[in-house]
Amino acid sequence: MAYVLNRDARIYWDEAGSGAPVLMIMGLSFTHEMWFRIAPAVAAKYRMIAFDNRGMGRSDVPRGPYTIARMASDARAVLDAAGVESAHVVGASMGGMIAQELTLRYPERVRSLILGCTTSRGLFGKWPEFRHAPRQWDSDRIERERSLRPLLYAKATRDELIEEDLRVRCGCTWSYKGFLNQFAGILMWSAYRRLPRIAAPTMVVHGDEDRLVPPENGRVLCSRIRGARFELIRGAGHVLVTDQPKRSIELIRDFLGQQERRKAAA
Repeated sequence: MAYVLNRDARIYWDEAGSGAPVLMIMGLSFTHEMWFRIAPAVAAKYRMIAFDNRGMGRSDVPRGPYTIARMASDARAVLDAAGVESAHVVGASMGGMIAQELTLRYPERVRSLILGCTTSRGLFGKWPEFRHAPRQWDSDRIERERSLRPLLYAKATRDELIEEDLRVRCGCTWSYKGFLNQFAGILMWSAYRRLPRIAAPTMVVHGDEDRLVPPENGRVLCSRIRGARFELIRGAGHVLVTDQPKRSIELIRDFLGQQERRKAAA
């Protein structure tokens, strides 16, 4: 575990495993701990590097609003601190937006892209299904997180898995200021027109029950990146790795393995 200073913020990062580097970028208000369901499978074969986005977890909470470009710069700083010239990049939700921006701004740092439950444009993408959003916010942290269940998870996801997620999330440092600053970055961002510039091999993954970032967003995103592969996971909502962890791991390992075999053959 370590910190790297990037401009106005210290960014916390950690790593596990060995092999080809894989940079994992988490979404809005989530910390790197939320990779816990798939981290062991990734670290078993690769050097997994994960970090807390600015404003959340163990990273600093500087003045905002934050931009997706600034958070992509944070991701690059983590790669620098880890001594990694280029990595496979996995991004979920807002993390997928950061991953796109990282690839567009620093293409030499990205070997391949896996973009999960994300979109190519914040304010102008397909909007969430707000009828599933909570009508009011509870002052208790865990109850507030629990009220997001219909928006984040598939209908059939087992209660014990969701409660395990809540314990992990509520055990991490959360900042309301950081949340608002990250959310502002999402609203102001778009990569839609720039996406054809991405040359890295790309897989876009979405859940068919995603109510926060509807799957239409993933399809549009995939259509804008030359040669990108789209995978729709049945019975999965926004938190893919909890709703369908086995399928998520299978897709990630298959895609990364394919990229490494191609590299070896070349």
